[in-house]
Amino acid sequence: MTDSFAASFGVNKANWDDRAPLHASSPDYNFADFAADPAYLSAVVRFDRPRLGDIARLRAVHLQCHLGTDTVSLSRLGARVSGLDFSGAALTEARRLAEAAGAEIDYHEANVYDAVSVLGAEGFDLVYTGIGALCWLPSVARWAEVVAGLLRPGGRLFIREAHPMLQTLDETVDPALPRYPYFEQAEPLVFDEPGTYVEVAGALTHTVTHEWNHSLGEIVTALLAAGLTLTGLTEHDSVPWNAIPGQMVHDEAVDEWRLKDTPQRLAASYTLQAVK
Repeated sequence: MTDSFAASFGVNKANWDDRAPLHASSPDYNFADFAADPAYLSAVVRFDRPRLGDIARLRAVHLQCHLGTDTVSLSRLGARVSGLDFSGAALTEARRLAEAAGAEIDYHEANVYDAVSVLGAEGFDLVYTGIGALCWLPSVARWAEVVAGLLRPGGRLFIREAHPMLQTLDETVDPALPRYPYFEQAEPLVFDEPGTYVEVAGALTHTVTHEWNHSLGEIVTALLAAGLTLTGLTEHDSVPWNAIPGQMVHDEAVDEWRLKDTPQRLAASYTLQAVK
């Protein structure tokens, strides 16, 4: 880890340690529904069930798992799942959720770049990454190498992520316009924002974050260079959160948000699959 990334890692970890208990008590994360209904799945996993297919009995790992709502959902679909996140506070909440939901999941606290050394090489049939993960990493090529290192030959990567096109937009102007880099940059974008992306009852103490965008071409090229074969890439006009407040509407049928005015203008998220 370079000195610059170590500093960014520390800044972001402090922010996510703050967010974890606030998110866990937020109605948007639906902890109570997971505990009450053994069949309940996160909205992100429900959205992609047709693309996920049958994952029963697969050995899976959820990278950058945060509170583990997607992790528990993968477990409920029959996979044997591990979760990895850099925030100990988030994993405390994830373990609490798993216990309440009756899910057997082993969680590991580590930087995602250290996942192979923590979890072992070529031990997984499925590597899963959900919404809002890649923007915290300075190098998508290094991440792709980690994915390849974790997968068994024939194993699959499944990722649902915010589209880098969406990540360029300044949501504070109407209409939202590109402001931030589309392509990966060496230096992070630095934000200082008091709130978070879900409804919470408290306030953050550590409000600064360091983030990076990665173009769709850079992500695909990194996976190809790491020895994976692209098997699916679907772009969506929706995302699971209100990414541009005041300019999006909620689609209750899929629990997603899209532009209220000609949503086909914006690639808001994507689902990518690749095989080692």
